[in-house]
Amino acid sequence: MAAEEVSKPSSTTPPYPEMIFAAIDALDEKDGSSKSAISKYIESEYDDLPPGHDTLLAHHLSKMKESGELQLVKNNYMRPDPNAPPRRGRGRPPKPKPAVSPGTVISPPRPRGRPPKPRDPNAPLPPPPGPPRPRGRPPKKAKTSTASTASPRPRGRPPKAKPPFPVVGFD
Repeated sequence: MAAEEVSKPSSTTPPYPEMIFAAIDALDEKDGSSKSAISKYIESEYDDLPPGHDTLLAHHLSKMKESGELQLVKNNYMRPDPNAPPRRGRGRPPKPKPAVSPGTVISPPRPRGRPPKPRDPNAPLPPPPGPPRPRGRPPKKAKTSTASTASPRPRGRPPKAKPPFPVVGFD
């Protein structure tokens, strides 16, 4: 049984990033090129593409977008402008940090939360912890019956007293 060869792009097909850059440059749209336009251009230029071309193209486009080689603006891919300022993220920008002269030791940031109360140096030390207390409910005490107690009352609230019915007579 011969080992099957994995389908690899032939030596005439350049790597995907090169094909993507060539497609974007050839399409030369000012708003960038969509994924479908890039795919159609690559399919028309190169005949021997691998069977998973759409998946490979999507993977390389997202990878190039994350690395900063491409920008995605309104679902169109374009090369980033080298003279453009970097895009600002969402939310409020961080405060500028003051300039620190060299040789200055920077203290670590304060921990979050309320600081502990300062301990009085004249106060006595707290007692050492005793043996651990048992957890859970204490055991129930055994009931003892004594002769001196009258009838014990039942637990809980007594029932509501019912009013007597008035006698209605016939004359």
